[in-house]
Amino acid sequence: MGKIIAFSNQKGGVGKTTTVLNVADYVARAGKRVLMIDIDPQGNLTSGYGIEKNKLENSLYDLMTGEASFKEVVTRTAYENLDILPCNMDLASLEVELSSVPNRTLVLAKSLKGHVDDYDFVMIDCPPSLGVLTLNALCACDGVVVPIQSEFFALEGLSQLMNSIKLVKERVNPKIKVYGVILTMYDGRSLMARQVTEEIKKYFGAKVFEVPAPRNIKLCESPSFGVPISQHAPKSRGGVAYQKIAEEFLRRMD
Repeated sequence: MGKIIAFSNQKGGVGKTTTVLNVADYVARAGKRVLMIDIDPQGNLTSGYGIEKNKLENSLYDLMTGEASFKEVVTRTAYENLDILPCNMDLASLEVELSSVPNRTLVLAKSLKGHVDDYDFVMIDCPPSLGVLTLNALCACDGVVVPIQSEFFALEGLSQLMNSIKLVKERVNPKIKVYGVILTMYDGRSLMARQVTEEIKKYFGAKVFEVPAPRNIKLCESPSFGVPISQHAPKSRGGVAYQKIAEEFLRRMD
């Protein structure tokens, strides 16, 4: 049975999309069938795979509103074993449209029903908020991976995210758990980064991934070319790190 993992942190700019983009790619390269879900209206994961988000005939919005079927929305990437449910800014209006819908946090789960087992892993790139779209991801998933930047402000709001996960677990999705925490944009030369990392490890313990994702220009460049780091600069510090992170991800999912 396919596992659904939400990559979530309500703070923006912490590397969620970069993490999903590259972990999904390396996991697919390892022979696993992977579906990515871009539930962030900015659509950066979609464009990061070279898909023109403003020219989509059908998107995640159409799937979640019932205007298109899963097969009409799912899109094959240029890479084996790797599909995506793409999105664009149309999805932003869904926050408002779902406000009067009963069980509005379960729309994504219902949309995925019957399709999850076609994949080994479903990875959801969440928006930088704890709104209806993120709650849909939390209600649909088996667990959460938290990408977190090793900087002071990254710690702020972390308890809010954990509290939201706790509430979802108590009220809607009893199986949800935190699978792990990935340190992103890490600079080991920074005293602040090392101190914040220690605080994160005190809070999460063994859930913190062993290998952090470094600050790396090649990681920033690759989405502009519409490719993952494995295609742009596999031997860069970022490429090597994300390959190791993906390997650890697979070990944690066993």
